[in-house]
Amino acid sequence: MAKVLMKGNEAIGAAAMEAGCKYFFGYPITPQSELPEYMSRELPKAGGIFLQAESELAAINMVYGAAGSGVRVMTSSSSPGISLKQEGISYIAGAELPCLIVNIMRGGPGLGSIQPSQTDYFQATRGGGNGDYRLVVLAPANVQELVDLIIEGFDIADQYRNPVMILGDGMIGQMMEPVEFKAPKKRELPEKDWATTGTGGKRKPNIINSLYLQPEDLEEHNIRLQQKYNDIKKNEIKVESYNLEEADVVIAAYGTTSRIAKTAISQLEKEGYKVGLIRPITLWPYPYDEFEKINDNCKGILTVEMNSGQMLDDVKIAVKGKYPVYFHSRTGGMIPTPNEIIEKVKKIYGGEI
Repeated sequence: MAKVLMKGNEAIGAAAMEAGCKYFFGYPITPQSELPEYMSRELPKAGGIFLQAESELAAINMVYGAAGSGVRVMTSSSSPGISLKQEGISYIAGAELPCLIVNIMRGGPGLGSIQPSQTDYFQATRGGGNGDYRLVVLAPANVQELVDLIIEGFDIADQYRNPVMILGDGMIGQMMEPVEFKAPKKRELPEKDWATTGTGGKRKPNIINSLYLQPEDLEEHNIRLQQKYNDIKKNEIKVESYNLEEADVVIAAYGTTSRIAKTAISQLEKEGYKVGLIRPITLWPYPYDEFEKINDNCKGILTVEMNSGQMLDDVKIAVKGKYPVYFHSRTGGMIPTPNEIIEKVKKIYGGEI
């Protein structure tokens, strides 16, 4: 299939439809509003249903209901809108329902700004709702990868009966790039024999619920969830890395920030500096083991983010005190520049910080 020039938000909708998504429930909020606009226009043409809910709370509970019937369903929002969905997300995770949730992040906290940011990392990877649950969190760095991860994300959700979140910043949603719609690697997906599709008088009714009144039952449920999350850790980690065996400094960055870091690395290499990169694509599960590949003589790890230091915690966990960890950020909707990263790397090289 030929490549098509698309804005990120619209590419999300096209990719979701390519993956067989038939239902979208959402609410407009900048900078992701083009996505529900696109789905409102295109999804009915493909025999699907678009519904603008009266609120984010309503939208996520509509997702719960549709997912319970076994169909492919998604919602999207941005930062404070995702906050409003957290109770429903916890319900969905507790009920083990597959769905796709898209967060095109804006500046925060609170209403913040409509500019790009990465300040929802904690919310996505640590869980903004109650209970011991996990989302699979995928962080694309360009529009093509955004498309690929949307399509694969639906398969991951179905395979593990778990919500999957696409975590992108405002730039990913707003930028235009050429994309190609490719089939994901083939997965053997389980039958949805748990879905509430009607019994036809041939079986007992399926019950979908996240309420367990007996503590023994809830404990058993939580243990089984943790076993599932361990399987996800074994099978679904995605990471891009570069030059870890030779690098004197390694940059850790994800999403749009990783693209800026690559520009900085290219310039630094022309000047004779040896700089590596670790780009997590799954923010959960996090690719901790990739940091084991860094050479013993590395001078330090520079974490670059568009927040006040959130992935920084995972980087510190990953390096286990073996290397010094440094941090560079812009926040509030400001974007780091390659020159800022270059300057920080040179200071690490020179022992100035």
